[in-house]
Amino acid sequence: MRHRIDIVQARALLRTRQQLLAAGRTVRELRADVAGGRLIRLHRGAYVHAEDWAGLWWEGQHLLKVLAVRAASPGDGPVFSHASAAVLWGLPLYRMGDMPVQIVIDGTRHSRLIAGVVRRDMQLAAGDVDEIDGFRLTSLTRTTFDVARTAAFDTAVACADAGLRHVCVTGQSVAADADAQWRSDAMNLARPGLRGVRQARDVIRFADGRAQLPGESVSRVRLRQLGFSQYELQIPITGAGGNQYWVDFGFPRSRTFGEFDGEGKYVDAALRGASTAQAAVLAEKQREDDIRGVTGWRFARWGYDDIRTPDALGARLAAFGIRPPG
Repeated sequence: MRHRIDIVQARALLRTRQQLLAAGRTVRELRADVAGGRLIRLHRGAYVHAEDWAGLWWEGQHLLKVLAVRAASPGDGPVFSHASAAVLWGLPLYRMGDMPVQIVIDGTRHSRLIAGVVRRDMQLAAGDVDEIDGFRLTSLTRTTFDVARTAAFDTAVACADAGLRHVCVTGQSVAADADAQWRSDAMNLARPGLRGVRQARDVIRFADGRAQLPGESVSRVRLRQLGFSQYELQIPITGAGGNQYWVDFGFPRSRTFGEFDGEGKYVDAALRGASTAQAAVLAEKQREDDIRGVTGWRFARWGYDDIRTPDALGARLAAFGIRPPG
């Protein structure tokens, strides 16, 4: 199963040309490893082992390319933006796919692609630039805004939800003032005439920091596309023994709870919260039975395959009697 990585983990996977040669590889062997697919060349003088590369989600692969570009850059390095800033912030980029590293260069007259790096022509205010672990990058708000105006809508919403969650959600508690401030700051960036500004405004209005996973964010997008408007998010439930639960979605008309069920919830040790996948499945069954018992509501579950299109999710929900109004 693919997994996610942070900057520290990415650094551990990155291999420089000097490191590989010092470990005993010759220049000819290095070229042969790249040609044979055993090594992936990320950027000038930077590599990763193919098996490590294949085990990463797209965000992790892009993060490695960002590190490679930074390693080849002099001084303080460039300001990373858009998707490249998003992966440094640890934001999800649902189904965005491979793309060049994106940086901002002061004085550039127009955006251009050179050696796998897009040099963007953008005017940034002082407050639009931040720093993380030696990387200069656009601020969290500016990053989510730029993704919101340039990525597909579902990708943009997943990224914005995570960004908003970062600034206004602690546990299950939403800080209303911080939520409002984020939306205000993001809307102030939405200048008329800017590319993608209409979508960006829509994303900012639609964003919800209560979404815990990209799959939940994309589920909301699909529900909107299907015409759903009357549903609840992150519903608190107290079990028979006093246990506190939270359920992703609630559909009052159907008296049915809905949960996005990514496979990582059961097979990824970092996410499942139980010692084994079997234990995670059993704990989830016990949780669901408790919630059913105290509420009398049914459960509907869906996964990534069901949110690829609105029709796919609509069919899944209809199987549980959940249909949009009208």
